[in-house]
Amino acid sequence: MNRPTARDVAELAEVSRAAVSFVFSGRADGNLSAETQERIRRAADQLGYRPDEVARSLRRRRSGVIGLLSDEIATSPFAGRMVIGAMEAARERGHQVLLLESRLDPAAEAEAVAELRARRVDGIVYAAMSMRRTAVPGGMDPARAVLANCLPHEPGSYATVVADERAGGRAAVDVLIEAGHRDIALLGGGAGDIAASERVRGFDDGMRAAGIAARREWLLHAGWEIDEGYAAALRVLDAPARPTGLVCANDRVAAGALLAAARLGIDVPARLSVVGYDDQDKMADRLVPALTTVALPHHEMGAAAVRTLLDAADAGQDVDRASELVLKCPVIRRDSVRPPSSP
Repeated sequence: MNRPTARDVAELAEVSRAAVSFVFSGRADGNLSAETQERIRRAADQLGYRPDEVARSLRRRRSGVIGLLSDEIATSPFAGRMVIGAMEAARERGHQVLLLESRLDPAAEAEAVAELRARRVDGIVYAAMSMRRTAVPGGMDPARAVLANCLPHEPGSYATVVADERAGGRAAVDVLIEAGHRDIALLGGGAGDIAASERVRGFDDGMRAAGIAARREWLLHAGWEIDEGYAAALRVLDAPARPTGLVCANDRVAAGALLAAARLGIDVPARLSVVGYDDQDKMADRLVPALTTVALPHHEMGAAAVRTLLDAADAGQDVDRASELVLKCPVIRRDSVRPPSSP
């Protein structure tokens, strides 16, 4: 059986061959309606059509591959969504993603960059598991690279896609304030961590905007793990005066807080409301009660980083190294927040 061609797809979808080319070269938006694009994709799926990537890459002098170099992201229980976002965005534009992981080993990073350059990838996304400033691996050309979930030591030296951690911290406390809470504690992340610091700033923004003075003894550096959240929550909950709401550094800390509340016989959410951060897969929605949390947009970060690379490549331009894309962190409302009970 002969391999289906773009002409076959065009005939089945009742469009021109140029329209088919627009769809599979990533140039359909602005040129074709969404309905026409979908009709072409359905016809291609029906025929089993796939564009000839080798021939196309030779004509365009591009490989059709994006390199994704991560520190530990591929094995993270929640940040793997970034990989999926990158792959989906690449596939939409007729590209594939080659994923390499360094485990924070500088030698492994250098080898990975050399491998990606040898394969003549169309660009590199350097992705971090957690928000931090990073020493960008040597050999990464800022004209064809984007950092995701991390920042370069030298501002403006590489394009970046990050989450709005400060606004996320504000959103977390706003959930409690909107529910009527005013006695609110913060179980923050590790001291000196960028994400932790920005979330604290957001917490302060929300409390200040509501005219609420936070108690010093209710503002703790808890860390990031369940046992740390458990210990910190015991400190603020096992006291004569205790908060009615907790904002937690992440979902693991929130899980520890739920365990501490259970030990002390404090019903959540009847007597204590808890808000997490991350919307961790297979955890946040399975806690009892299911956790209200602020989601990190890992999927969107991966997709946006790839689109930034491909937009520049399609325009025949270098990536704008001063580009800073900051993405919103949405609130995921579940069962762990309720208005405070009457005394």
